[in-house]
Amino acid sequence: MGRTSAIEALGTALEDCTAGGSRIVWIEGATGCGKSALADALAERAAADGVVVLSAVACAAERGLPLGVVRQLVRSDGLFTPPAAAAHGGAPSRVEDMQAFCAALRELGADHPAVLLLVDDVEHADEESLRHLEYIARHARSAKVLMVVTGSLHADDRYPVFVTELMRQPHFRRIRLGRLSPADVAEMLGHPAGDGESEPVAGLHRISGGNPLLLRALAEEHGTARSADGAALPAPAPAGPFARAVATCLHRGGPTATGPAQAAALLGEQATPARIARLLGLGSPAVDRGLHALEAAGILDGTGFRHPVARAAALAALEPQQLAELHRRAAKVVQEDGGSATDIAAHLLAAAADGVPRHGSAADVDVLRDAAEDVLVRDDAPYAERLLELAHEMCGDDQLRVALRIRLAQITGRFSPAAAERHLTASLEALPAGGAGRPAGEHVQRLASLLITQGRIAEATELLRDTDDGQDPGLSPFDTTIDAGFAVSERLLQSARLTDATVAPLAQALRSLIISDQPERAVPWSRSLLEQADRCRAPGWGAVFASLHAEALLRLGDLPGAHAHATAALQYLPDAKGSAFQCAPTAILIRACSAMGRYTEGSRHAERQIPQRHLTTVHGLGLLRARGLHQLAVGQPHAALSDFLEVGRWLESWEADRPAFLPWRTDAAEALLRLGKPQQAERLVLQQLSLPDARRPWVRGVSLRLRAMTAAPEQRPALLRQSIDELQRSGDRLETARAMAELGRALQADGSASKGSAMIRTAWNLAKECQAIALCREILPDAPLSDPSRERTAPAPGDTGGAGRLSSSEQRVATLAAQGLTNREISAKLYLTVSTVEQHLTRVYRKLQISCRGDLPMDLELGGRVTV
Repeated sequence: MGRTSAIEALGTALEDCTAGGSRIVWIEGATGCGKSALADALAERAAADGVVVLSAVACAAERGLPLGVVRQLVRSDGLFTPPAAAAHGGAPSRVEDMQAFCAALRELGADHPAVLLLVDDVEHADEESLRHLEYIARHARSAKVLMVVTGSLHADDRYPVFVTELMRQPHFRRIRLGRLSPADVAEMLGHPAGDGESEPVAGLHRISGGNPLLLRALAEEHGTARSADGAALPAPAPAGPFARAVATCLHRGGPTATGPAQAAALLGEQATPARIARLLGLGSPAVDRGLHALEAAGILDGTGFRHPVARAAALAALEPQQLAELHRRAAKVVQEDGGSATDIAAHLLAAAADGVPRHGSAADVDVLRDAAEDVLVRDDAPYAERLLELAHEMCGDDQLRVALRIRLAQITGRFSPAAAERHLTASLEALPAGGAGRPAGEHVQRLASLLITQGRIAEATELLRDTDDGQDPGLSPFDTTIDAGFAVSERLLQSARLTDATVAPLAQALRSLIISDQPERAVPWSRSLLEQADRCRAPGWGAVFASLHAEALLRLGDLPGAHAHATAALQYLPDAKGSAFQCAPTAILIRACSAMGRYTEGSRHAERQIPQRHLTTVHGLGLLRARGLHQLAVGQPHAALSDFLEVGRWLESWEADRPAFLPWRTDAAEALLRLGKPQQAERLVLQQLSLPDARRPWVRGVSLRLRAMTAAPEQRPALLRQSIDELQRSGDRLETARAMAELGRALQADGSASKGSAMIRTAWNLAKECQAIALCREILPDAPLSDPSRERTAPAPGDTGGAGRLSSSEQRVATLAAQGLTNREISAKLYLTVSTVEQHLTRVYRKLQISCRGDLPMDLELGGRVTV
């Protein structure tokens, strides 16, 4: 029935009563649907007409208080003198007491237009009061008494005789209030009649379910009632008026509604009437009645809560211990029904909320482990970490706890290298000192692999040394990573998909490629793995492979690319401060900035204090070396030497002294040469050349360049040519340019000025290709870093001729000539005759307005932009 019709029916009943004769009206509806408001409106109208209004509001807390409702009735009007029985409760009401109560009401009705007997929420009334009301209904038919009672739909029918007795009376009328329609909502909010389907009216109706109490709360919360622009309704606040109104509805609904609401909220999508009944330990009829009451109130819509805030409000009244216990029971119910590990684990995790003791069985640990693996398929590593942390806390098996810690280190590596470091440290601390109780060899290998990926070589070596797994005790895990051939590394990169289990060996394979004879092979693989990490939504992996990609580019002399990807590696994890992992991309940034002449930026990174704990990792030592190289670049050789020697001390203490990875001896030799100590520098260079890594082209090339600097002048050209050959084989263009520049100077000093100048120009061009501005200025301090030939060769405005422009063939010949190649060498390289080469050069000289080969621009690649 609509509100207007209900008001009219109550007005008619009041008029009939004042005309003589009793009336009984039962107003029923869901909680919050306006029963009390309707009764209050009737009371105001009756009082205005001189009717005696006796009202009471029953509540669940007073159900055990005999005659509690009657006492409220007699105290609501000073004219009413309660019968003696109403003054003392305890024993069941006597007929005499009820007769006296009825007589008193008759007398009031005789002296006044009528008596309105109003009882709100009658389902909560005590039994003795109901007996009195039942007696009045039967024996006051001729009295001018209007009895109006309100009750909730689907309430617990504890006293069915009372309801039946009222319905038997001839002047009984039932008024059932429903929820508001969208048109009713529009009318209530003052919108035009046609606004029922518009926003925000439709949104208000959708969230409130048409429940007037919830609707008024929403209107209050959003200050509404009308939105001229039709904007979408903002979501209600978790603790705002709407949430409080939902809590009020549940409270007034009593246990009939509260229990099922809390169970449905807790089970969420897993909720069914049968599961709710088992969770609460109730019978199906009681649960069905409660769910129907919640649907009638508009809180549920048949598929669940209408709004998440309503669901949260249903659980807010529970104490943490109660909520935890309910979640534990829910986990058991879902498990008994064959629910998924993910659904069961969600309840176990919720039961272990802050402040609630965490306990579980071995079966719970297994469920949490399975659920963690399931959510990892959806790439939700942070949630998997929470599940495994709970499993670790519940687990009582020492071996399994170690396995769980290692798995945690793998998982958190996806999104937080710092967290992975903490888990790995905890794993090491939890290991027994030795002998019985040591983890299985499989666990040790996984643990060692993760330690190597984190750069913790000394700890990995010690762990493997203490384990009797048949491994060569003299073989360092660092050696295994460095010495893996590129064929072995590429087989792994081709066959393995990026997962938690493969990220460590894949990273090691990449590092092996980077320091191999063919570092260019690492570039496409690191780029591919970086793309895979992005697809997996794993910023931790992305940071690792962005850093390795930057390292590969740096090894090849691509300074801008190295700088960009090292920056990206740090941006993947802006909150990873304190992690040793950050040392790796930071070291690359410092080296790239120093080589590019960006000293201010490099200093900003290099001047940060390196924590002592980071110096126990190769990443930290890489940062220490980068700081030394930066200090060398800005003219601080003493400080640089100190850093290089400290790198050496750490590596020697770990028995991991591999110049293929950290060539601290040649770094220190460079610093010593700057300090005027060639003998000490020579000693370090010779030591490095005596190591097995000196067979590697890069190590040998760098060592030979420094050896030439300490050798007699007549020996330098030969040593530097060997150095250049080795460095070209290694793919390192920047080191090649450095060696070429030294060879050019050696040739000039040896009397070959022309060859020396050509070699220096080649070195300068190569350094400029790498954007190694610092090296360019070192090689030719006065050479302009922009191309002046462009201004000379660019055609003047209106010049449509071809003069001043190089053809593609002329550009290729001129480029090789600028690099110091003879005409015969150019002809062999470009498959041209010597005569054709000479003709091309003649035209180049004329177009560039120069007279000889020595005047060729040092950056013909840029000059080529004016060609056609």
